[in-house]
Amino acid sequence: MTAFLLGPVLAYVIAALALAVLLSPAVRDRLLDQPNARSLHAVPVPRSGGIAIMVGIVTAAIAVGAPPLLWGGALALAALSLVDDWRTLPSGWRLIAHLIVAAVFARHCLGRADPVSVIVAAIGIAWMANLYNFMDGADGLASGMTVFGFAFLGFGATSGGDMGLATLCLVIVAAALAFHYHNFPPARIFMGDAGSVPLGFLAGAIGVTGWRDGLWPWWFPWVVFAPFTVDASVTLARRALRRERIWQAHRSHYYQRLILGGWTHRRTALTEYALMLGTGALALACLRQPAPVQGLLLGAGAVVYACLMILVDVRGARDAGPR
Repeated sequence: MTAFLLGPVLAYVIAALALAVLLSPAVRDRLLDQPNARSLHAVPVPRSGGIAIMVGIVTAAIAVGAPPLLWGGALALAALSLVDDWRTLPSGWRLIAHLIVAAVFARHCLGRADPVSVIVAAIGIAWMANLYNFMDGADGLASGMTVFGFAFLGFGATSGGDMGLATLCLVIVAAALAFHYHNFPPARIFMGDAGSVPLGFLAGAIGVTGWRDGLWPWWFPWVVFAPFTVDASVTLARRALRRERIWQAHRSHYYQRLILGGWTHRRTALTEYALMLGTGALALACLRQPAPVQGLLLGAGAVVYACLMILVDVRGARDAGPR
């Protein structure tokens, strides 16, 4: 119980202190995100916030005795992503590195599981790391998803009796909250790849860990993070069908289209938060239900979600049509 209470406090304090340093006049301009044709911001903004998040998470994770495989993998990806933030690395090399880290974790986490399960888990973790990066493109979006998503994972772990995993989830929430204060629209700092990629890895890795330990079924983390998993997956599939270069930056995610259609970053963030709360609550409500009830509730949620996406598509087609 001491770790459950002190771990998140330590993560928040360390992340907040690191952010104070990163936002100081002597440091803030060292790593700037310059606006370009694919950006949704108009002025340079520091993109070093992920450093503070990861310092807070790793420090507190070590203090509470979290599994080194979890925070170690995240730390490795944070270091690689920091290099990428500083000096852009080839996308192919980044993807290979993500797959290697995900595969190492999946192999050690699942132990003697069949090879197919390990491969699927590794691909799922690597995809979560990348989609988190894809979705980190609007003020307050990725930080909000981190707060809501890991909070619901923490609830799921608590309901299954795993207080150690629940503590790690709350550590991540606390570090993200310290950053979110500065990232809520209008953002004073971005998390950059050094924050988004390892946070995505942690979402996938904790999801696999909870599935291995019987805390939740495989779909639970994907529904909890549905505002990211669905948007990124559907957008990628649509771009692939249009034969676009899916590895290149773009502005066709649903949240990007809302902002380009006239929504403010704040309105978009608050709407996404409501969606995050809804999908997380749905996942948690289904968690201990019989399979038929789970299927019914998840099916209803999928229909509602599809209708919301269609509304965005229709609105976008109307706005792009003849005037």
